[in-house]
Amino acid sequence: MLSSPYRHRSLCVWLYPCFVTVFLSSALSVAASAAELTLSQALHAGNRTPAMIARDPARHPVEELSFFGVTPRSSVIEIWPGSGYWTEILAPYLYDRGRYTLAVDVPNGELEGNNFALGLKFAARLDADPVAYGHISYEFFGAKHPDPAPAGSADVVLTFRNLHNWVNQGDAEILLAGIHRALKPGGILGIEDHRGNPHLPQDAKARFGYLRQDYAIALVERAGFKLVATSEIDANPRDTADYPHGVWTLPPTLARGAQDRARYEAIGEADNFVLKFCRVN
Repeated sequence: MLSSPYRHRSLCVWLYPCFVTVFLSSALSVAASAAELTLSQALHAGNRTPAMIARDPARHPVEELSFFGVTPRSSVIEIWPGSGYWTEILAPYLYDRGRYTLAVDVPNGELEGNNFALGLKFAARLDADPVAYGHISYEFFGAKHPDPAPAGSADVVLTFRNLHNWVNQGDAEILLAGIHRALKPGGILGIEDHRGNPHLPQDAKARFGYLRQDYAIALVERAGFKLVATSEIDANPRDTADYPHGVWTLPPTLARGAQDRARYEAIGEADNFVLKFCRVN
């Protein structure tokens, strides 16, 4: 359980169930209760923001979550939610019959100031819409907090575009071991990340944000997982993976600003592998 502000945010839901119920019955922003939502309905729920909706053609959320086998009854942990793209979809989808946990990093013992922490702005955004986000649970997850949930409690753990960060920080083995412990036997680990050039050696620090797919598979399988399937849902053959600011040269970051912006926008978001593993021991 997280300390304030996270603990307080969960307690609000427990202490005021009637308040949440009124919102659920009357809000027009969500078409139906989470028990009735399909992934497509969750995708079109009123809590989603225009900036996130604009990324749907590149991210293929319905296809990807279906590939990972997420259902409305799943117990799901999302590791380091970043911008909240997947939170906007998963929170209402799992609201009633599932369980949705955000595992957030704690940079240097602080609660703010890192891309992988739950920043105050993001937390306020979730607090402002209990209809969609009121049932989220929160856990710390990082090198000093390597267990994102009680052992054997999760059906699915999802991590989107984070594995390269763990490689860069040298924490991949520790964090993958924690995820392994959190999953039920046979549970699913879904990974999406930026695909590096298979003809070049893997940078041991993944400094440009890219990972060779074969390198990623071997890394995860060494942690006690077995590759179940791969998907080309997020493939982008226009991405050559050789930019001056690495993957962050491309949208949505566009690290070079106005310089060659049209060129990078035409390439689009990075070529990403999508990998589905299961816990085998």
